[in-house]
Amino acid sequence: MPKTIIEKIIGNHAGRTVSPGDMVDITIDARVARDFGGANVVKNLVDNGLGVADPAKTCFTFDCNPGGSDQNYASNQHKCRQFARQHGIRVFDIDTGIGTHVAIDEGLCGPGDTLVSTDSHANILGAIGAFGQGMGDQDIAHAFAHGTTWFVVPPTIKVTLRGMPSKTATPKDVTLAVNKHFGANGLLGYAAEMYGPYVDQLDLAGRVTIASMCTEMGGIIMLFPPNQAVLDYCGRKMGRAVQGVYADPDAKYAQEVTIDITGLTPMIARPGHPEDVVPVSELRGKKVDSVFIGSCTNGRYEDLVAAARVLQGRRIAPGVVLKIVPATDRIWQQMLADGTLKTFKDAGALVGNAGCGGCAAGQIGQNGPGEVTVSTGNRNFAGKQGKGEVYLASPETAAACAIAGQITTMDAIPAQPAIFKASTPAAAAPKGAEHCSRAVAQGKPTKVKGRVWVIAKDNIDTDMIFHNRYLTITDLKAMGQYTFDNLKGWEDFAKRAKPGDIVVTGKNFGCGSSRQQAVDCFLSLGIAAVVAESFGAIYERNAINAGLAI
Repeated sequence: MPKTIIEKIIGNHAGRTVSPGDMVDITIDARVARDFGGANVVKNLVDNGLGVADPAKTCFTFDCNPGGSDQNYASNQHKCRQFARQHGIRVFDIDTGIGTHVAIDEGLCGPGDTLVSTDSHANILGAIGAFGQGMGDQDIAHAFAHGTTWFVVPPTIKVTLRGMPSKTATPKDVTLAVNKHFGANGLLGYAAEMYGPYVDQLDLAGRVTIASMCTEMGGIIMLFPPNQAVLDYCGRKMGRAVQGVYADPDAKYAQEVTIDITGLTPMIARPGHPEDVVPVSELRGKKVDSVFIGSCTNGRYEDLVAAARVLQGRRIAPGVVLKIVPATDRIWQQMLADGTLKTFKDAGALVGNAGCGGCAAGQIGQNGPGEVTVSTGNRNFAGKQGKGEVYLASPETAAACAIAGQITTMDAIPAQPAIFKASTPAAAAPKGAEHCSRAVAQGKPTKVKGRVWVIAKDNIDTDMIFHNRYLTITDLKAMGQYTFDNLKGWEDFAKRAKPGDIVVTGKNFGCGSSRQQAVDCFLSLGIAAVVAESFGAIYERNAINAGLAI
């Protein structure tokens, strides 16, 4: 039977031929836990008396808070280090960078391989034609202990990009256009394969950019058939010749979609929704307070060099803050050696050590109430990168905005930057939710009856359910009080909910991050069931694993 890329990779790791819908156990070539999820992975292993199946294939990556500037992060990192010492596990510590990029650049995973991580953007590995998947703490603990995990083979959508964009458009602009086409859940439950003349000529950095935002479209993974340049790069990093996995010419696809990018101009996503994308020209002139360049989407060397070209010989606008975080320390060192770092410093930027940036509230990149930020990240959910507004754009557009002090493109930077005018102070941030205690429901009934909370919203993401500022909480009993406190209109849900209640909601519930707490908070409150039109792929797994009725 002809097969797609994902069917071949999963079949190779399941030891049998597979088809969409099959549930199989697959071997995992690289098993990774990050600093915020790692402590819970360790807790699961220790509590269940489990060891590590293959230390050589297992590692920790500390990328959310490389400085350990938060006491809870520092504690979690130390717990992981201690466990790693006991079991001979490698730690890519605070001086290394983003785990998914490390996996590629250090040869932990190559084309056709499998990787799981507590990072919801582990599907970045699709850029090299590998299977990467973000999973919750229980899944990763199982992979650590047994070297395998269960997975349902997804159907595949074949995506062809037709035409070529304008000379001012970048891979990030193409990514945003694709995100606009599919929306927040257009790829929900699907793998995608990327084709077309534009795809064929993309370098690894461009492929990483597009693959990284598959999660924001609800997808399992975006797979790029590796070209020779990618195969050569991975081969050098792995120290051996590698081969790609490619779809059969007559492979069966659930859908075939063509997206016309002919003449595409620079794009930007408006705050709150990565899929709410418009041409930059529609927002030109809007004053900005800060700019962030980095993240797993645009923190590679090529991204930062592109931003440096725009900044060369210029200064950022008065009062504007420019924060730059490279994806890995190798990139940081390369920028130091070739003068790129000096370009950033001469322009007035703050350059951080390698890591994720502001996404996990653990490093530079957060903004304050009322602050307008242009970011090269992949998410701009409300509250994700701070209390302000976050616009998503390319490194070139972001750099141009920093110089101009307003939203613009690199080919339309005004001679004089926009200057801040006196304004009324921003309102104080609301107080945090008060503590409330809820008993954890015991047992798993097969029939439930209770009050129903109808939340008529689609795409309720994990930051709305359980915000990233609480990610360091590992005590299930303490999680319930924060449920929905970042969902507008439902901030007091935890105070009003009672054990046995049922939540009924819309499509793509639980999209976004891989955090287990977004499931566990309902268990903490004793919620009997969550009924939705559809669930985010990682969320669905976490709920099944934890025994939350969905």
